[in-house]
Amino acid sequence: MNIHEYQGKEILAKYGVRVQRGIVANNPVEAVAAAKQLTTETGTQWYVIKAQIHAGGRGKGGGVKLAKNLEQVTEISEQIIGMQLITPQTPPEGKTVHKVLIAEDVYYPGESETSEFYMSILLNRATGRNMIMYSTEGGMDIEEVAEHTPHLIFTEEIDPQVGLQGFQARRVAFNLGLSGNAFKEMVKFVDSLYNAYIGSDSSMFEINPVLKTSDNKIMAVDAKVNIDDNALYRQPVYAEMRDVREENPIEVEAKEAGLNYVDLDGTVGCMVNGAGLAMATMDLIKYAGFEPANFLDVGGTADAKRVELAFRIILKDPNVKAILINIFGGIVRCDRVAQGVVDAYKNMGDAINVPIIVRLQGTNAEIAKELIDNSGMPILSAVQFQEAADQVQKALS
Repeated sequence: MNIHEYQGKEILAKYGVRVQRGIVANNPVEAVAAAKQLTTETGTQWYVIKAQIHAGGRGKGGGVKLAKNLEQVTEISEQIIGMQLITPQTPPEGKTVHKVLIAEDVYYPGESETSEFYMSILLNRATGRNMIMYSTEGGMDIEEVAEHTPHLIFTEEIDPQVGLQGFQARRVAFNLGLSGNAFKEMVKFVDSLYNAYIGSDSSMFEINPVLKTSDNKIMAVDAKVNIDDNALYRQPVYAEMRDVREENPIEVEAKEAGLNYVDLDGTVGCMVNGAGLAMATMDLIKYAGFEPANFLDVGGTADAKRVELAFRIILKDPNVKAILINIFGGIVRCDRVAQGVVDAYKNMGDAINVPIIVRLQGTNAEIAKELIDNSGMPILSAVQFQEAADQVQKALS
């Protein structure tokens, strides 16, 4: 579950991470009030106006701007709130900005130059260990750094049995070229950041940039946080941070109905049971020369009601030109699935206007094929994997 920058900073501050302070606003009036409050609390005279959407690269799309007075706060907030912000990480149509973060200016003059670093914590799936990834090249896309100057990216893996060790936090500070108070601040920052990552059951914390201020403080200027969905049952406070306006509405509806659905860009809808079979089915579609329109796992139950719901969700995507149902009858019998498909088709009437290809294997697969073939419905049946692919090609040719 992704959360907004201001929410990620709330989590960081709770664990003792120094953050760029800010106040969220839903309209220009609130933005001005937030700016006044920030001046009272921090003394800042300039304000950074940041669009709050679940995507990076906001500055490139015009979603992060500096205001030097309250009039500019009003003007910039009016521009950003309600805009359709397009960044390299949003869908082509962009995302609507519903709120902004009014943040303090932390690039003030002082005894030394400011420096920007990149830092993230995530799971290294190859080793099964959490990993701190960091670089001296903060404030820019880490993908570009990895492509052009990979030697500037460092990693520190943490043994889960002992956790982050002091020498590892010190090594991070050393590799970033810090000394004196900035070195001590970075050691504390890394330790607190890791505690926040573990304590919030997150799957990723990305801070870009981590700033060394002109007076040698270390702080998080941004916060991109993803919390593990599977841990939300024990993190009710963070579960309340979910903003469904930032999510695909079809995926939200499917989740509420207990279906595992992921929207994709292709033309062939997939209805399967089991994540492994879903991946194989998507491969099958690609080998047939097409692209999957979705990942939809109906789970262990595939009765008429559930199949009909899955049909309706898949067909909400206007790009779907055919639907491939690929079910393995282990827990659920194939003939029950076949009857569910037939009943759902009858219930939906003319709502289904694309070819349906059904492949059922497992318990009572032969009976299931007979049910499909004798239903009188325009449903194409298949037994073998390749046969299903051929049916897809035939339906879309």
